[in-house]
Amino acid sequence: MISLADKVFERLEQDILSEHFTPGEILTEGKLSAALGVSRTPVREAVRRLEQAGLLKECGKGMIVVGVSRQDLEDIYEIRKRVEGLAARRTAEKVSKELISKLSEALELQEFYTLKRDASHIQALDSLFHKTIYDNCGSGVLQDTLSSMHRRIQRYRKDSVTQGKRAEQAVKEHRAIFEAISVGDGERAEKLAVQHVNNAYNNIISKEQ
Repeated sequence: MISLADKVFERLEQDILSEHFTPGEILTEGKLSAALGVSRTPVREAVRRLEQAGLLKECGKGMIVVGVSRQDLEDIYEIRKRVEGLAARRTAEKVSKELISKLSEALELQEFYTLKRDASHIQALDSLFHKTIYDNCGSGVLQDTLSSMHRRIQRYRKDSVTQGKRAEQAVKEHRAIFEAISVGDGERAEKLAVQHVNNAYNNIISKEQ
């Protein structure tokens, strides 16, 4: 059963990571309780967990929104390069007709919506492509780690994967990863996945400067 505190945590985490609450903004239990229509008890528990996750920091007047710092972003992408490559390799080593079908469908739809420049569908299908690889790598640890990091950098990923030239390049990189996985070439799948993450990071940093 999902508790009320869990629901409040998920809602606030989403609002922080999507920058509905912007870095530097001050939040109070009273403000959040009124906005969400719940008592202060689940809000207090959710805020404590968000502070432990490094997304909020106590400032005397309440909690200040920290969000994802530049250092966080750098660290996350460094970890992703190493772990995502491993997940792609393992997925290629466990390739099946069902997996090829799922990846192919997600990829073809992403290619279609990239041509249409449909940002919301591009982002959803980009996430689905990656999630399908995570779900089929055979490791719950890798799956949880990568899913958590994807969620934490969602705002940056949205800006990256939905922008014209990068969106087109990203889907080409997905096609190359798919082709390596479909023939069971784990070494090539890993190399391409690492390069894909590196390209995404470089694109984000170029926009932030």
